Amino acid sequence: MKYVDEYRSKQAINNIAEKIRSLSLDAPIRIMEVCGTHTHNFFRFGLRKFIPKEINFISGPGCPVCVSTQEYIDKAISLSKEEDTIILSFGDMLRVPGTYETLESGRGKDASIKIVYSAWDSIKIAKDNPDKKIIFLGVGFETTAPTIALTILAAKKQKIKNLFFFCGLKLIPPAMEALLQDPLVKLDGFLCPGHVSAIIGARPYEKITRKYKISCCVTGFEPVDILEGILILARRIKANKPTVDNEYARTVRMNGNLRALNVLDKVFCSSDVAWRGLGVIPKSGLKLRSEYSSFDAERVFTSTCHKSHVTSHQKNCKCGDVLKGIIQPPACPLFGRACQPQKPIGPCMISQEGACHAYYKFG
Repeated sequence: MKYVDEYRSKQAINNIAEKIRSLSLDAPIRIMEVCGTHTHNFFRFGLRKFIPKEINFISGPGCPVCVSTQEYIDKAISLSKEEDTIILSFGDMLRVPGTYETLESGRGKDASIKIVYSAWDSIKIAKDNPDKKIIFLGVGFETTAPTIALTILAAKKQKIKNLFFFCGLKLIPPAMEALLQDPLVKLDGFLCPGHVSAIIGARPYEKITRKYKISCCVTGFEPVDILEGILILARRIKANKPTVDNEYARTVRMNGNLRALNVLDKVFCSSDVAWRGLGVIPKSGLKLRSEYSSFDAERVFTSTCHKSHVTSHQKNCKCGDVLKGIIQPPACPLFGRACQPQKPIGPCMISQEGACHAYYKFG
């Protein structure tokens, strides 16, 4: 199968692995992948055994569910209790804990919450329920944002009045900069997310490389992609020649998807937003422009929620440190004990793109 089988070839994998081993690295290097799918596939395909111990492969904040804050969940739960309201959400979000409960625990009691697979589903649900207020939880990165923007444009064109969006959209490059500004985070290179880069392109990473003297490589998600990206970065780091490379050229262009970027710019503007574990990062979020304010759930509804506090279990949860790459999931005292996929405490164990979930399932 084109673009799958050839990127899972055992011969190709072994050839790249041999090139990596032949580099004879003088010192350990730390490479962070900024996408949960990279984390998942790195463990799923057992790629750890193909790279030398001098290369530390670190998970980053590339899971939109994982970086959603407790405050966002609390507000979503509060919105779900508005009269005549239906909340629409992607499935993983339902299990993320708020202060007192999850969206899942409220289903069928005092809240109507439906799982959807696309923002576009909200159009039909709003039309089918004209007497209800439909609120879509817009969580994701640059990959998800264009579909939400197109849905909003369609809702405005069709004059749908009962559809609203609670935006939790975030941007990857500002988060990468925030990591590099943290003195506790030590990195030598970034494996940049293929999905996000298909929208924004490879060029936005050039600013990061120039400013912080760190190499970036946009990479696909198959075993050959990931190992090739690691090889490219290891060579750049060893030669001390930071640059931006695009291993995923079959999908990613330097300037990205211009049509998608134009839609994003039309509907959204950047905003300061909080990330779980990383705090508030300037201009790292997307909010609706004023001309679309009638669709903004935060502006339309006056719901208040209890001020979030941290429970005893949550105090011991180290998801924030995992998302920064300061620790690996097994270093969390809850990992595999109190916190498991069947009974998660932190969001990194909930989402299939979460580092803790990947470590637990495959590690």
